[in-house]
Order: sequence, then structure tokens, then C-alpha cells
Amino acid sequence: MILLRDLGWQVEESAQAQPQVQGGTPCQRGSLAQAQAAGDLRLTLPQGFTTAQREQLARELLQQPASVCAYAFRLGDAARTAAHRLESNAGYRFSALQTGWIAFGLQGAKAQGWESFRSFGRGYAPAGGNARAVDAFYAGRVRSECGVGRQIAQIATLRELYGDALFDAAFKPGELSIGTFLTLHDTDSILLGRNAGEFFADGKAVRTAAMGRQAFMGLPGFITHVHDRIYLDDVHNQAENFIITDLSDAAAQALAQHGGFAYYDAQNLRVWELSRQLQMERSGWRYFERLLHERDAALRAKLAPEHQAALRQLDALLADPVYRELMIYVHPKGVRPLGYHIVRLLDRNPRTPFSIELTLHNLHTTLYQRWIDARLRACAASTSSPTP
Repeated sequence: MILLRDLGWQVEESAQAQPQVQGGTPCQRGSLAQAQAAGDLRLTLPQGFTTAQREQLARELLQQPASVCAYAFRLGDAARTAAHRLESNAGYRFSALQTGWIAFGLQGAKAQGWESFRSFGRGYAPAGGNARAVDAFYAGRVRSECGVGRQIAQIATLRELYGDALFDAAFKPGELSIGTFLTLHDTDSILLGRNAGEFFADGKAVRTAAMGRQAFMGLPGFITHVHDRIYLDDVHNQAENFIITDLSDAAAQALAQHGGFAYYDAQNLRVWELSRQLQMERSGWRYFERLLHERDAALRAKLAPEHQAALRQLDALLADPVYRELMIYVHPKGVRPLGYHIVRLLDRNPRTPFSIELTLHNLHTTLYQRWIDARLRACAASTSSPTP
């Protein structure tokens, strides 16, 4: 029962003969406090329930969707903390001229808590403590592209979720491997390798949108080009890997109403088509970013009268709360709304629209069960320790 209470379940006792469970819909709430105020996560136990009966019921309730949603509140907090710490490190940069896929600067990998297991920087695992290894990306000097940035954001989210001591104890170094995505498949990686366990596949977020707002917390995904590679002008921006750190209630409702991301792929196409009408107006660096995201008044005033209608349509499309209030972390851009990235890519690769996908993940399956098991072991260890 301790872990249930810790997740936010409100447990009471009564004279009733049977337990009363009201899981509710916590995934649709903005916070745990809102969920509790709405009557979610309530458990009433019979006064005569034995310890064994309580433990059995607790094990059953930990597997219910309401408990997974309660865990998602913690997951969101962890993802936001991890993303903030990563984007606050000016020493964590994007790939430039470097000797490998991941580069640890003059200090080298071992000095920053990592050990190479693949050549050319294609694979590293923690050496000397998992939390210490994450610190290299929080405070060290490292370079990587955004795919590794997503991996580190996912691993750092686990660190913030577990706490340093439990994070070090719960995962073997190989389970926290980083590198190319192909490399991870041949490792014990908890993200994509042998120890990933049960994946949840929901590329267009159909099932996730139906679950509710909190179901998106911490999820990994990517924004990628729709047209063939021959239409790319900037191959370094052919895709952006992300984790979701937050979304508003309005954005969650819009995703549920439209059934996930497929609708927004069509909207992205429309944004791209309208932007093509303005190509002749492009001037200077980050033109569409300044025009549509920053809403530069001087730039807008210069737009030819025959293009003002296209601008109004673009503004209307990008006013959708999913573009404005679905927040994602992308290395090295930090946490920004989805719409920023769609607009940014109009500048980098103007000859193709982009689509949005969630990747395979195990946050609500294997990783949830691993967290539950780790917490239960920690609780058991604390209660069995002798009192000084």
C-alpha cells in the first residue's frame, strides 16, 4: 500500500465488506492534485482486510491503467527536469567537425564517465556509475547529433524518475548504452536493445491520444521529411528526434478529437503548400522562423499584398493548440513548441513537408514494471533494515 499511496492513491477504510476502487481518468488531468480533486485514484478498504489481502490488492491495482497514469505524472516531472538540465548545459553541443558519432572533447569519454565499445564514437556505455555518466551531458563538454540527444533525454528522464542511488542500482551499464540506433539493437539497451522488453507501437498517437494528456509524457518521437531524400537541401535537418515534455489540456483535447498525428501531417502539408507561395519573398536567415514563429512585425509589413492572404491562413493553421502547446525537447534547440520545429524546417528544407511520429517505446510497459519492482525492492530493504 505504501507505493500506491506514493503514486497518489487516496486510501481509506470503511465498514463495507468489499474494497471499493475508483481509478477514474487521471491521464486526462493536468496534475495529480487535479486528479485527486476530481475523485480519481480512490481506494476504500474493509477494516478487517488482512495484510496479505492488502498486499494482493495493491499488486493488482499497480497493474491498472489508473496507476500507470499516476506514474505518468512523475514521468512528466522527470522529463521536464531532465530536459531543462540538458538544455542548460552550454557544453553539450550539436555535431560539428569531430572524430566520431559522439565526441567527449579534450577530457575524453572515460574522464566523463563513459567507455567506448564501438569504433568511431558509435557506441558508449556508462563506466563508474550511471548517474555520473548522465552528468557528462548535464555539465560536461560533449557533442552529438539529435538522435543521441533523444537517447540521453530518455536516459536522463529515468535518472530523474528513480533518483541517483536507485538509478545506479536498477540498471546495468549496458542497458544505458548510447550510439547509433543500429548499434543499440545489438546491445542490452533498455531503450531499443535486448532488455527493452515489451514495446508499445503507436506511431500516429491514435491510442495515446485516446488515453489522455498524461499518456504523452516523456514519449520519444521524430519529425521527418515526407518527400524523397533528393528533395533535401540540408541533410543535417532531414529529421528531428524528440521527447515530449508537456502539452496543454487544449492540445490534448485537439489530439483526441482528431485521432492523433495523422491529421497534423495533413496540416503540415497545407502549411508547406502555403509557404511555397511565399518563396519569392524569402530574404535573410531564418525567414519563416522570423515570419511565422517570432511574428516579426517589420518582416510581415514588407510582405506583398497578394501574399497577405496566405500569411493569414498560415497564422490560422499554426494557432492550433497542438502546434503552440505540445512541448518537445530536441537537442540542441531545447524545449520548444511543435509549431516552432515545423516552421524552422520550412527554412532548412523548403522542398518537402514533414510528418510527426512516435517511436516504439516501453515507458508504460517494461520500464513501468522495472520502476515498480525497483521501488518495491527498496521498500522491502528499508523495512527489513535493523533500527539503530
